[in-house]
Amino acid sequence: MKTEFIVSDMTCNHCVQTITQAVQGVAPGASVQTDLGSHRVTIESTADAATLQAAIAEEGYDVQPG
Repeated sequence: MKTEFIVSDMTCNHCVQTITQAVQGVAPGASVQTDLGSHRVTIESTADAATLQAAIAEEGYDVQPG
């Protein structure tokens, strides 16, 4: 299942790494695509959107459905 989020405060490669690790922590094997320019995170995973969103938010990011 593909899930998309807008993470408005994702601004650098460190953010990308942190978000990727957070997602893979709750959904091992998830594919995480990021676009810093549009602040978009696209995740291909079997985990539900609420779980993925919570994992990113727990790292301190403002994450909204995209």
